[in-house]
Amino acid sequence: MTTHSLLLLPGDGIGPEIMASAVEVIGWFNKRAGKELFTTESDLVGGSCYDAHGVSITDETMQKALAADAVLFGAVGGEKWDNVGYEHRPEAGLLRLRKDLELFANLRPAICYPALAEASSLKKELVEGLDILILRELTGGVYFGEPKEIRDLGNGQKRGIDTQVYDTFEIERITRVAFDLARTRRNKVTSSEKRNVMKTGVLWREVVEQVHKADYPDVELEHMLADNCGMQLVRRPKQFDVIVCDNLFGDMLSDVAAMLTGSLGMLPSASLGAPDPVTGRRKALYEPVHGSAPDIAGTGRANPIAMIASVGMALRYSFGMIEEADLLEAAISKALDTGVRTGDIAPEGAETVGTEEMTRAILDALDSLDS
Repeated sequence: MTTHSLLLLPGDGIGPEIMASAVEVIGWFNKRAGKELFTTESDLVGGSCYDAHGVSITDETMQKALAADAVLFGAVGGEKWDNVGYEHRPEAGLLRLRKDLELFANLRPAICYPALAEASSLKKELVEGLDILILRELTGGVYFGEPKEIRDLGNGQKRGIDTQVYDTFEIERITRVAFDLARTRRNKVTSSEKRNVMKTGVLWREVVEQVHKADYPDVELEHMLADNCGMQLVRRPKQFDVIVCDNLFGDMLSDVAAMLTGSLGMLPSASLGAPDPVTGRRKALYEPVHGSAPDIAGTGRANPIAMIASVGMALRYSFGMIEEADLLEAAISKALDTGVRTGDIAPEGAETVGTEEMTRAILDALDSLDS
């Protein structure tokens, strides 16, 4: 087997704790293969990097990210860095990684494990068996459009400006990823925008329909305004398979979908670039969708499942190790079936475990399933 290089960027808050869990899982697969299937190198990002170097990510770390087969990212940010200059805030390190690696496609699955159906804020019958995938365009839109500034208008007045911009090629490439993924799932894509009030939404729908008609007529396509999509996610979430949307709406809708599963601590994500024309490999970054949770950092109570599941997404999307990815997902489900729970997914008054115990339960499940 080929040896794959992983750059580990634990970040801030609970990032180092959950990354330690990911390292244990990587070690399990290395041991199973009888060789170093994965090599790892760690570096700083976010607030920890700012404290050490005065920036949220260094040029040297960016070069390591560009050279690695995939990047595993923990979490960044916290109140400690609230007053840091905007260009050096912890989140700027993640934005630079996305930009320099050209990671335009963000995949955020929302899966409700059977054992956690009761943990959702929705009724059990609405979420049990839920398996949807939100595909968010990641490098365009209002987060990157120019001008982006606050102007002083005089007389005590200011004007904040954020610009929503999309070109045809940006919409086309994310749309193709959505249709390709749908073909591996239940063959349905829901395209979500706000064409009723936004010109970018008009263009978005136009391009999606062109791509669909030209190359993917076999895939079911529906259009849904983003506000209605948010409502439908809460009303009847299992109607969806793949949802594709722009940067802003994808950010919002994926967080809504995350809570259907019971906790942000459960969900991984993948950010992918375009295939290399020679090798076919995509630049990729994998991270849990939750934040740095500074309020519990250092207490050993963080839920490591989203970080571990991010390793599973790396196995699937970067390395084509489908059997191993399925095995890891099954181990997470098996561990949950035993009743082990971290605090964020435990019923009120139930006994809880910490990060290390949950990790051990998943490793034990891996041993059991692989025996």
